[in-house]
Amino acid sequence: MTHHVYLVPGFFGFANLGDFRYFGHVRDVLAARCADLGLDVALHAVQTHPTSSLPRRAGHLLETIAATAGGDDGPIHLLGHSSGGLDVRLVASPGVRLETALDAERFAARFRTVVTVAAPHHGAPLATLFTSLLGQRLLHVISLATIYVLRFGSVPLSVGLGLAGALARAGHRGAMHPALLDQLFGELLGDFTADRRDAIERFFVDVRGDQSLLPQLAPESMEVFNATTRDRPGVRYGCIVTRARPPGFAGVLAAGLDPQAQATHAIYLALHRLAGRGRRRHITLTAPQADALRRAYGRVPGWRSNDGLVPTLSQVWGEVIDAVEADHLDVIGHFGDPTHVPPHFDWLTSGSRFGRGRFDALWTAVARYLAGGEVAIGERVRLPRARSLGGTG
Repeated sequence: MTHHVYLVPGFFGFANLGDFRYFGHVRDVLAARCADLGLDVALHAVQTHPTSSLPRRAGHLLETIAATAGGDDGPIHLLGHSSGGLDVRLVASPGVRLETALDAERFAARFRTVVTVAAPHHGAPLATLFTSLLGQRLLHVISLATIYVLRFGSVPLSVGLGLAGALARAGHRGAMHPALLDQLFGELLGDFTADRRDAIERFFVDVRGDQSLLPQLAPESMEVFNATTRDRPGVRYGCIVTRARPPGFAGVLAAGLDPQAQATHAIYLALHRLAGRGRRRHITLTAPQADALRRAYGRVPGWRSNDGLVPTLSQVWGEVIDAVEADHLDVIGHFGDPTHVPPHFDWLTSGSRFGRGRFDALWTAVARYLAGGEVAIGERVRLPRARSLGGTG
């Protein structure tokens, strides 16, 4: 029997353009580990509109399920990274009404697992920054830089420094200059071929027409989402939790002497500061959830702890499948390992030392969860573990 696994990107799904593969490294490892477990899987990478509203994105996910899994009665597993984790929760919610003529209940009996990876279940303060006109332009530069890294391995030093400076000034009224953001965008775009530039520009024109997602990711909006989006009985809910190295001298040392690494580390520092701002929110953890975080990090992280984009505590929903020291993009394969085939390129140089062994361990744990395995942090695989973190962040 074929198990259908749907991989849903977050608002960094801008990388789902042409041959850019958002989940490329994840698909390779997850397919291999499921095969090792004797699990016959069909992996479906969902091409979604990055910044559309959650109901529209979830509706598109449901239409993808209908188009690809409607011919059999195999089990369905939903896996979402970042805001994609909210899409998968929403489509599985009993009685949900989405922006599609399809009825989710038609497939509900086949849902087996909902897995979220670094998802902002309790909101992401950083999303508020991107709701302004300047914030949207900043997000477009960050997103194009992500595509650029996937294509070329690293951003130009001038762009890295300019983007780090723009982020450092973000949040202060009038501090960001639109001309600088346009210059950075143009510099990145200019290195692509003419055909690819046209495709990217058309894509961003389309994206600018629908920015509904970003205000929905604010912590206040997520309170409403959680009050109205119910877990489906009989479906297992699990999460991957990430916490990047807190800013400090050790992170600067970990970035090394490479100027480009130091520039992208400066980008990470600015994002980490922005992701940890906002008033403290109380998030209730179950005893097993708290125990899992203590085993991974030495203690339960504080509210300001984050992975460079999403607060760590905001990511907890259901069983904790794994909790790692990593930044937001490390866990989908964007860490530094350029000699691997295909190569891994580190976009956010956080100094978290997340590598190939830990990546394999994480996605082996996910494969076992899909297969019905029990959650036991640190005991699932014989691969290197991330070191424990001290402090509350």
